[in-house]
Amino acid sequence: MNRQDQHGSRRTGHRSWRTRLLAAAGAGALLLASGTLAPSASAQEGDGGGGGDKVLTVAVAQSVDSLSPFLAVRLLSTSIHRLTYEYLTNYDPKDNHVIPGLATEWKSSPDKLTWTYTIRSDSKWSDGEQATAEDAAWTFNKMMTDPGAATANGSFVGNFAKVTAPSPTRLVIRLKKPQATMTALDVPIVPKHVWEKVDDFSKFNNDKQFPIVGNGPFVLTDYKPDSYVRLKANKDFWRGAPKFDELVFRYYKDQDAAVAALRKGEVSFVAGSPSLTPAQADSLKDEENVHVNDAPGRRFYALATNPGARAKDGTKFGDGDPSLLDQRVRNALFMAVDRKAIVDKVFQGHAVEGAGYIPPRFSSYFFEPSADQKLAYDPEAAAKLLDEAGYRTNADGKRRGKDGKPLNYRVLCHATDPNDKAVGKYLQEWWGELGISITLDCLDNVTDPWLAGEYDLAFDGWSVNPDPDFVLSIHTCDALPATPKDTGATDNFICDKTYDELYAKQLAEYDAGKRAKIVKQMQSRLYDTGYMNVMAYPNAVEAYRTDQIKSITTMPSDAGNIYGQDGYWSWWSAVPADSGDSGGGSSSTGTVIGIAAGAVVLVGLGVLFAVRRRASADDRE
Repeated sequence: MNRQDQHGSRRTGHRSWRTRLLAAAGAGALLLASGTLAPSASAQEGDGGGGGDKVLTVAVAQSVDSLSPFLAVRLLSTSIHRLTYEYLTNYDPKDNHVIPGLATEWKSSPDKLTWTYTIRSDSKWSDGEQATAEDAAWTFNKMMTDPGAATANGSFVGNFAKVTAPSPTRLVIRLKKPQATMTALDVPIVPKHVWEKVDDFSKFNNDKQFPIVGNGPFVLTDYKPDSYVRLKANKDFWRGAPKFDELVFRYYKDQDAAVAALRKGEVSFVAGSPSLTPAQADSLKDEENVHVNDAPGRRFYALATNPGARAKDGTKFGDGDPSLLDQRVRNALFMAVDRKAIVDKVFQGHAVEGAGYIPPRFSSYFFEPSADQKLAYDPEAAAKLLDEAGYRTNADGKRRGKDGKPLNYRVLCHATDPNDKAVGKYLQEWWGELGISITLDCLDNVTDPWLAGEYDLAFDGWSVNPDPDFVLSIHTCDALPATPKDTGATDNFICDKTYDELYAKQLAEYDAGKRAKIVKQMQSRLYDTGYMNVMAYPNAVEAYRTDQIKSITTMPSDAGNIYGQDGYWSWWSAVPADSGDSGGGSSSTGTVIGIAAGAVVLVGLGVLFAVRRRASADDRE
């Protein structure tokens, strides 16, 4: 669940959810690179090379779920893919509007059912081969025909009827019906000549042979699970080479240890899991050579309720508490959550109270419940609602289920996320006053019980993209796993006919205002059904060393985040502190480095739609 992240983008990013069997034994020794790199001893430890190379080291609190862009959903993994593969389009770091990526321009037919993209001729794979429209066509066709390849991003191609490459620079996508996300296809394009050798996309994690062939600003050269990911600057990147020679993501299970490493200068940047705690941020504010970036985030922080895990074939599984199938119970629980206290006491003001599914940073899609709809903090009303639902307290003050047993909910939480534990203690207090007990199940790996439906509630969160389609798609019936043994794209097994009808309607709506209205209706439906309780929108709180990084891009430029962007701008633009290049930025403010964007042709549309996600998982993680 990349609260993407899910804690996992896509869901944490956080948190992570859907795991990709890391390197199943049968994945095979498949050569996915033009050659192998023999890293130095220091590189094997994730410290980068020697010889005067400028290395930017980023401390992360999340594991890689997969290095395959067809499987990865966690924020860290998808961020790495942003760095190693080009997408058809990208997003300007100043304001998130769509700009060229692998495609230099695009246009639609009058009926909006045929989209033609011009593929740039100056992008090469890191093994020297030319990147062409055929690579893009193969990527999309593989996702359309192979369920394993559609695991992470299948929602983008579900409406595709046909994809062809009439020439090396021309890509044509034919749709079944209009689709508003055609300038927001957040799908990494992979080299056909490499990936066509893969046998089983559902198991192949792309983590055995290095370097990995890509065409982004960095080349992935080394990886050690739960230790580090190492990338080298692509000197031939069409937009220009990064200014740091190497980029290393170093894993820290303990967030305080990551902050200590920043303080010692052992890492250049730390973002937390996915944000620093208020105490950590405060401890760094007066630290010499350290800049703390505290900006409105693109994530939500929520409690997800088990709606009764099920598969597309109708099979039910898992062991969620049956009382939670009653909407009155779900609403009562959320009326007993003091969101203001969470913002003030847990996030200490570094967050905004939650309501809808999309953070206020994306103002056109932001939803707020009406006064008579709002599930405000009201413990007395919550208790009455539970009584009406038939869950009354006995003489011992404990509420009983229909089976006569006391209600005791299991709440999945992430062992590495201090916010989960802190909020969990408040839930024990607030729900305890209702006569309901909870057991916090804080695990390093929440994926297994989550996918098995073996939980009652769970802390959840995703990074939301400028175009919200992806985070909306993970609550559709189509996202459910085919069978209980399969892994679907679903976040929380929600399957609601009304929501699905709204999802299909927004996907086909090109008018920006009308689409935003439908997206708000979808959030309203999620809010009312009570399966997702958004408690807060945390700030992006992160820090970097100004004696190592002179300047770095935030996104958006006015009060934006650095880690987990919709693009590769931060790490591509970062200027080493000992560099003579001013980079157009400031070491104390992290201002945006200017980017020259090419002209984009959009025929038949009055608006450019920006990208979705990730995050994920948040995050999704």
